[in-house]
Amino acid sequence: MARIAIAGAGLAGRLFAWALVRAGHEVEVFDPSSGPAPAGPPRAAAFSAAGLLSPLAEQDSGADTAMVAAGWRSLQLWPRICARLPAKVRLRREGSLLLAHRGDAGAAQRVLQHVVGAVPLAEPALRELEPSLAPGLLAWRLEGEGFIDPPAALAALHQAAAAARWHWEQPVSQVLPHRLLLADGRDIEADWAIDCRGLGARPALPLRGVRGEILTLSLSDHGLRRPLRLLPPRHRLYLVPRNESTLVLGASEIESEDLSPVSLRTAVELMAAAHSLMPALAEARIANLEVALRPALPDHRPEVQCAPGQLRINGLYRHGCLLGPALVQELLTRSGLGTLEEES
Repeated sequence: MARIAIAGAGLAGRLFAWALVRAGHEVEVFDPSSGPAPAGPPRAAAFSAAGLLSPLAEQDSGADTAMVAAGWRSLQLWPRICARLPAKVRLRREGSLLLAHRGDAGAAQRVLQHVVGAVPLAEPALRELEPSLAPGLLAWRLEGEGFIDPPAALAALHQAAAAARWHWEQPVSQVLPHRLLLADGRDIEADWAIDCRGLGARPALPLRGVRGEILTLSLSDHGLRRPLRLLPPRHRLYLVPRNESTLVLGASEIESEDLSPVSLRTAVELMAAAHSLMPALAEARIANLEVALRPALPDHRPEVQCAPGQLRINGLYRHGCLLGPALVQELLTRSGLGTLEEES
């Protein structure tokens, strides 16, 4: 049994805590948030995430073959993780849809040059899959993709790792091999120190926060089953059916660390574009408008480090749910400390 100190209680930190508690280690987690489900900042970006599991669609945003492969590994891990959690977490893998208005066909085709695996859908096939969509849309299906409910996953992972000691309102100023230095001056010694702090890891890492604005819509029996992405040039957006009466609409990507409320421009543009895809949204209610900062490195690629006595994951940007399980599993394997897989 090893003594392990984790800095950061976001998605990666909770995946580590759950796996390590299951492996029989003594685990402590330190985080600046007020509790496991904080109402406001500082808190992990995963609380505001839509939960898209879309390695193919992310090719449009520059995902390379390594990121796509990691995304597929996470898609294999998530069902195994959720099956062993004490609370139900909504997870679906029925594919996703790329959509475009006919007037944007040329721009859509330029985007699709970068998306391997997109299968064109004729309008009758699209209507059979998603009857609630507007007529006349161009559509492509991405097989195997899906989505998860991030807040439910965060809550279930915290519950499953109840044997760990969770220290809230305890920011970590530095993570070193075998130790955490807390902001209040305390020094926490451990056999392994794990750094999952996101933006809290500055200035050791050249991180920046990318503002994302996200809307939650309420519409009973909306009927949507799969995540949608609208291809440029008008608006880049996604619409995710979190459950039968809730949809998540997002998201802006603004080079700013401003945490002020959602702007009028973002809200109007996203809602108008979403309504153009799904007319029934005219009767949806705006349940929540939220802002989050995504931790990004200059190249938008995650950093994964395994050194004696120290593990680190950071820079997950928009891909926490998509890449988190695969990267945590990689470090657990390299360190020999545990696994997210079912133990034999």
